[in-house]
Amino acid sequence: MDQPPFDRLIRGDLVLPDRVLRDGWIAVRGEAIAAIGEGPPPPARETADHSGRLVLPGLVDGHMHTSSSTGWPGIEGATMCAAAGGVTTCVDMPYDVPRPVTDAAILREKVEWVERLAHVDVALYGTIRKTGGVDAIPGLAEAGACSFKLSTYEYDPVRFPRIDHPTMVEAFRAIAQTGLMVAVHNEDQEIVVRLTEEAKARGDTSPIWHCRTRPPLCETMADLEIFEIGLETGAHVHIAHSSLARGFEIAEVFRRMGGKATGEACIQYLCMTEEDIVRLAGFGKCNPPFRTREEVERMWRALAAGQVAYVSTDHAPWPRERKEYRGDIFALGAGLTGLQSFAPLMYTLLTERSLPLTWMARYCAERPARFHGLFPKKGAIRVGSDADLCVLEPGDFTFDERDIRDREDARWSPYHGRPMAARVAATYLRGRCVWDGREVKATPGTGRFVPRQTTGTYLGEE
Repeated sequence: MDQPPFDRLIRGDLVLPDRVLRDGWIAVRGEAIAAIGEGPPPPARETADHSGRLVLPGLVDGHMHTSSSTGWPGIEGATMCAAAGGVTTCVDMPYDVPRPVTDAAILREKVEWVERLAHVDVALYGTIRKTGGVDAIPGLAEAGACSFKLSTYEYDPVRFPRIDHPTMVEAFRAIAQTGLMVAVHNEDQEIVVRLTEEAKARGDTSPIWHCRTRPPLCETMADLEIFEIGLETGAHVHIAHSSLARGFEIAEVFRRMGGKATGEACIQYLCMTEEDIVRLAGFGKCNPPFRTREEVERMWRALAAGQVAYVSTDHAPWPRERKEYRGDIFALGAGLTGLQSFAPLMYTLLTERSLPLTWMARYCAERPARFHGLFPKKGAIRVGSDADLCVLEPGDFTFDERDIRDREDARWSPYHGRPMAARVAATYLRGRCVWDGREVKATPGTGRFVPRQTTGTYLGEE
């Protein structure tokens, strides 16, 4: 008996992690990919012809903060940005206002907000309290958390605490039992605090001093301590954001010793330098800070060498007033917007360096999905996977922060005015068009919570 035609056919040049299928097609039945091919397509009830454009797996942003400044209502605007930026799965951090995701009950409550407000699919990190929260780890894993996040640096004793070494050892042991990855914000508290206090006392509060008070040493010292604890406890320990190629080298050393040690590169560390924070001031402030031009080149070499787990944004949509510089860089919020610019910027950086576009499918979709236990449901163009797709139209474009699809006070970007070599022409979530190149077609609640699917992977296991 003949099967009925496919529900939807999407045509274009398919960008996979290992090759590009020119004049390819993806057939969708229900919410999943049912067939993939090249050349003449099969019949379908509906066809979206993107011939001449690039069709990638929907991007998976493995590191973002929807709710760190405005609480869970921030899920709505951030996921609208994601849809407009070709990101179909957001892996959201747990450091929310007014309370972080420290137990299964809070996770379930956040899931309800995701199901009510999200425009794209969302996976969730869990964390622990500053003291006495280790017992909640199994429950968080059972409730569907995809990974854990801890910090060696304290922004707030409740929302974003520093976890002391004995507690971190205990937590890593418990997390190792779940098979989940634990990502760590990697900056040494004592070095940063001392240098910041000294800079303020001298009156050195201009933008460049954000970089000077968070030197490379504070990052690599934190890397060493978390990987040592990982080696001791058997946990998969992951640098949440390495601004230094040396971070990936250190992780590789620990892998050779038998540890599960990895790290990610946020996209800003592949293109921004100390010169940019002087230019952008508060709108270029993030932690860790931008580094030198030479370090950016070393980061690209680490990516080419396969040392980087994946590329993320660390999207943090602070209200504009918290980023406006008035003479004291230390008084401002740390974090950048980056979701809506993610796909165009990554494509642009690769084309500027004449690097394979397949890297985008690998490092911005498949790898983050694998590391967070979401693959192959997410992050792949393959039969059986969710029909999540990002369609890029190559050309000459300029990124304009006024086009950001978030609340008005979050419409700012460190990439405002930057030439882009592509734009997101369409985004498909589970086979449905949620961005048509002009407007977000999804409504709040179109997105879903994606619980962890597998135990994930780390470099060397793929």
